[in-house]
Amino acid sequence: MKITAKTIMGDILKINPKAADILMSRGMGCIGCPSSQMEALEDAALIHGLDVNELLEELNKDLE
Repeated sequence: MKITAKTIMGDILKINPKAADILMSRGMGCIGCPSSQMEALEDAALIHGLDVNELLEELNKDLE
């Protein structure tokens, strides 16, 4: 399964176990907060001032 901009933050951690390290290294410490269970990656990236396409590339890198 590929991660998209619409993928919910909580689901990303299920899809890619390395995602927590990737997201935390980008300053996204919110991965454990309750709202992350309903927030899409694109929304979280926007809030943190990050390029969602760069995140997607890194998050999906090992899934191919």
